Amino acid sequence: METTRRPYLRSLAHRGTIQGVTISTASSSQDLCHYFGGLRYGLAPSQRWRRATPIPASFTYGSADAPGRCDGGAGLCPQPGFLNLSPENPDAWNEDCFQCNVWTPLGEPPAGGWPVFVYIHGGWLQFGTPNSFNAAALIGEAGFKAVVVMPAYRVNLFGFLYSAELEQDAASVGETVGNHGFWDQRLALEWIKENINLFGGNPNNITISGYSAGANSVFHQLAYDLRQPDEKSIVRQACIWSNSPAVQPKYPAETQHQFNQLLAALDIPLSLPASEKIARLRVIPAKKLLDTAKTIEVHQFRPTTDGSLISPSLFQSLDNGDFARKLLSRNVRIIIGECADERFLYSTWFPPQADTLSALRTRLIADYPEHIVDGVIAHYYPTGQLPKDCKNWVDDAWGRIYADMQVHQMQRGLVYALSHNSGGVDASRQVYRYRIEWRAKCMDAVMPVEWGVTHSSDYPVWFFGNGKFLEDGEKRIIWESFIGPLGRFIQGPGEFGWGTSGARQVRTLQGSGSVAIREDEGFAAGVRVWQRLRDVDTGRIARL
Repeated sequence: METTRRPYLRSLAHRGTIQGVTISTASSSQDLCHYFGGLRYGLAPSQRWRRATPIPASFTYGSADAPGRCDGGAGLCPQPGFLNLSPENPDAWNEDCFQCNVWTPLGEPPAGGWPVFVYIHGGWLQFGTPNSFNAAALIGEAGFKAVVVMPAYRVNLFGFLYSAELEQDAASVGETVGNHGFWDQRLALEWIKENINLFGGNPNNITISGYSAGANSVFHQLAYDLRQPDEKSIVRQACIWSNSPAVQPKYPAETQHQFNQLLAALDIPLSLPASEKIARLRVIPAKKLLDTAKTIEVHQFRPTTDGSLISPSLFQSLDNGDFARKLLSRNVRIIIGECADERFLYSTWFPPQADTLSALRTRLIADYPEHIVDGVIAHYYPTGQLPKDCKNWVDDAWGRIYADMQVHQMQRGLVYALSHNSGGVDASRQVYRYRIEWRAKCMDAVMPVEWGVTHSSDYPVWFFGNGKFLEDGEKRIIWESFIGPLGRFIQGPGEFGWGTSGARQVRTLQGSGSVAIREDEGFAAGVRVWQRLRDVDTGRIARL
């Protein structure tokens, strides 16, 4: 959909005045929404691998005479490129990426303010930007009456590097270390809670959503929020799209191995004092860091069980029902689901380096703890042979097992963990599942048709085209299947027309464009994989 923009001024009371834009359709000049891009939610740290800080009470974005320019986008953390979804552009990189993009409906908000819908972008936690998403048609055409906020955050090694040396460095200034990308997201949520009323939003009705790694982020943000006192909680509802937590994130000993690999590849002696290692890393240009990181064996920079943002007992709380009981006490509702063909896009992300089971194992270790990988392989390939339904190890088997671990089977396991314990959540009123088997035609120019409804091919569903053209019939399908119910979901407690009842039922957008409520025939198989991984993990913990 082609749009036009014209300047729009907004007073933010004590935060000053900003200039955003009003977005309109190019064909009919119909105003859709207001947009404010690149709004700072935190102050950049003085050095890499330190925590960003909140903007002070005295901070202003501009004045009536000199409004702050907020008509662009958020800063772009240095990152590798990936297909046409994330072209590598070092000229656009900025390690000061602590900004967010905000869309608001037209007119005056209702009493108490519009609901707030926070979206965390994906990209394997290695790349991505909120600037790739467009909520104008969602708000203006589909009638999604909410303030939509999308924060940028640090990714790859800038956001998730961890080591004992970094621990010492952080301790010297009274900080925790690791998971900086997650801390950025939390800082953005705290900024939203404090400031969203200035945009007409209701700070007491915040739904957090995310896609892929953004969905994984939502889980960890929710888990952290549930551990906070009630008066400090932020999250009221959550949407986990095309991802799921799988296992307890790696512990520091495992991430230290990755750190040492990076130092060796950069010719930084391991014998140097910790402070010297960090000092040398901090002055290396971003592109060299990223290019070198691609060459090491453990080339994915993932969350670490740091004992602060990520509790060592996180998955234990899922197993024993504590997590579910906390959800129940806070009445947090979750929408969670998948695409039918997640595996095709997954198969293209850093595939194994050889067409062997050994190479597939090495690739999995870049994402998951080694003992978990061995448990997964024993479950999926008990004879060590290529399954009959797979063409090869390097993309077919890889895409299937990675999609299962990232999405399909782990979602089933999570839903099981939340609902099967005594005192757990009532899946008929707190967990709502979906599956998408339909694809908008505008995605044909982005992804091969033969990939079907693969990972991220449903962006036009969640963002009503996401800036691309939708046919009238497609708009009707999208609104009836998901956007209408989602719009009611974000309003808060109450029936919103999802139609499912229980952990096994799935709201399915079929290839024909019609909606059906189906029983998940693969639920038991997913639970078996989840339980196998839990047995492997708890067995290891018992041996420690």
